[in-house]
Amino acid sequence: MRALLLGSVLAGALPVLLSAAAPVEAQATDSRVVFPASASQGAMVIGKVPAGSSVRYAGRSLRVSGYGSVVFGIGRDEQGPLQVEVQRPDGGSERVAIAVTPRDWPVERVNGVPPKTVNPPPAIAERIKREQAQVTAARARDDNRADFAQPFVWPVQGRISGRFGNARVYNGQPGSGHSGMDIAVPTGTPVKAPAAGVVTFAAPDLYLTGGTLLLDHGFGVSSNFLHLSRIDVKVGDRVEQGQVIAAVGATGRATGPHLHWGMNWFDTRIDPLLVLERR
Repeated sequence: MRALLLGSVLAGALPVLLSAAAPVEAQATDSRVVFPASASQGAMVIGKVPAGSSVRYAGRSLRVSGYGSVVFGIGRDEQGPLQVEVQRPDGGSERVAIAVTPRDWPVERVNGVPPKTVNPPPAIAERIKREQAQVTAARARDDNRADFAQPFVWPVQGRISGRFGNARVYNGQPGSGHSGMDIAVPTGTPVKAPAAGVVTFAAPDLYLTGGTLLLDHGFGVSSNFLHLSRIDVKVGDRVEQGQVIAAVGATGRATGPHLHWGMNWFDTRIDPLLVLERR
């Protein structure tokens, strides 16, 4: 199934990457509208439209690059079919339907986390709400940068100890689906930028997520890195792929050292492992 999912996502991504290398004059006359016929829950979808088009998806106007690239994310629980509306610069329009391939979400049981992080008292709950609002605001950016289009690399190399989307049970109490991918590595392991971007949030001690760093890749796509023991960059910094940006830790709600790497398209969570597999 995974091979089929990758094929469908790449079907939309490949023309985008090829068009970026083509002469500007050729791109200006490119009238193709290319999206995958289907994509998985949690996928990042890259599509191709004529440059200068207007595109809408899920009630949002999508940013279109000078090459005609657009991107959006498919949520964990999205059922589909998705509808993408394209208004061409010549006045013509086209509607694209994308089927959504469902996934299984096994249950992951996480024991030994501090009880106050599972059932926080009112004062702590208010702090968590305030901190999460700050992170949500940082994800609202829509910068005109296409860093998301480059093939992503692993920020650290290690064993996957938690997968995106899996239902979490903390100390026996059901929680929400896991928002990213956990990679088990020792404290102090350098964290490298999986793709270029701009730092939009950096805090050393959030209650649930500990050392927390957000890296914006443009067009609403961002990465977040949680439970860090050290942060080596500051808000506003431009970083390149492979640059060391932080160090792994076990801060916040964590039972041991690991890197939590999450990805978002605005407020839609997407699976970093699927983004990696676009390579």
